[in-house]
Amino acid sequence: MILVIHGPNLNLLGVREPDVYGAKTLDDINNDLQQLAEQEGIELGIFQSNSEGQIVDKIHDAFQKEVEAIVINPAAYTHYSIAIRDALAMLNIPIIEVHLSNIYKREGFRHKSVISPVVTGQIAGLGVDGYLLALKQVIKIINN
Repeated sequence: MILVIHGPNLNLLGVREPDVYGAKTLDDINNDLQQLAEQEGIELGIFQSNSEGQIVDKIHDAFQKEVEAIVINPAAYTHYSIAIRDALAMLNIPIIEVHLSNIYKREGFRHKSVISPVVTGQIAGLGVDGYLLALKQVIKIINN
């Protein structure tokens, strides 16, 4: 199983700053991801939370279960959650960090990711396609 984790405020996609994050809703993104997973014959788990602790707990669950890879958009937690970073660092599986917007073209405080040093790769600024590319990449890694 591949686990997709969406961080805080992503439940408001389509409504929240569509000029930055696009018009698609989180349900739209999840449906696109589920469709790709089905085409590839992959089981997909999807989780969203506005709570740092719940995200850490979900990552701990992945550590204990049969999760083969993670695609994560930590959202605002990208910039300061050492707890999420440390939880991800425990895993020995492919992890792709995704951001809908290009965090490096935004406010200065968004330029630093505490998550990126412990993940396999990062995709930023490609909108919804970033999620799909991340899922395709972890599937490729798993299959090789």
